[in-house]
Amino acid sequence: MDVPKTNAISVMDLTVAYHETPVLWDIDLDVPPGVLLAIVGPNGAGKTTLIKAILGLVRTASGKILIHNKPYEEQRKIVGYVPQRGSVDWDFPTNVLDVVMMGRYGSLGWIRRPRKNDRELAMHAIEKVGMEKYSNRQISQLSGGQQQRVFLARALVQDSNVYLMDEPFQGVDATTERAIVGLLQELRENGKTVVVVHHDLQTVSDYFDWVTLLNIRRIASGPVQDTFTSENLRETYGGRIGFMKNR
Repeated sequence: MDVPKTNAISVMDLTVAYHETPVLWDIDLDVPPGVLLAIVGPNGAGKTTLIKAILGLVRTASGKILIHNKPYEEQRKIVGYVPQRGSVDWDFPTNVLDVVMMGRYGSLGWIRRPRKNDRELAMHAIEKVGMEKYSNRQISQLSGGQQQRVFLARALVQDSNVYLMDEPFQGVDATTERAIVGLLQELRENGKTVVVVHHDLQTVSDYFDWVTLLNIRRIASGPVQDTFTSENLRETYGGRIGFMKNR
């Protein structure tokens, strides 16, 4: 008898409110393992808040969230996070290698010193994002796209099962975007689950295999070919949308 796979992420009856105003309302969401999922919706839809709620970074009014059937607190070692670039203090005096090495602290703990193997893994992740020439460069001296690559490398070196990324394509050039997409698709092919807050509707079908449409409530969620429809997009954006998929 086949044992059914647990969801990579399960969100049940989630409500988040700021100053008594709901930002997310009664969200139910199941993310199966091994998918590359886009969360899309208009500004103010709660996309970033959903990511932060899954990570336990915002207080929830109600609901339950599980990562592979356990609370995040018990699964934090298998979850990688790439925040919005604008939320990071890029003036902090540290270089690329040091930032990427931070991704190993979940395995090391905060007391043990990094081993040779940890440094090798960090350098391999830096090479995968094309930043090997900049490993000793201060992060404040990098372009926006280069900074985004560094944070992606920091997540990669964790070797997580589930990755949550908040607008990883924001402010990057076309070359960097293609490189990031390739890495995300490689993660999916290796059985990882990748959830990405995304804003460019024109690339959803090309980049992702699953999509969640969100506007405070969950409008729809599922495989792109079934879910990313004109009807669902109109409901999500209230008809205020210039790009519509003809499906």
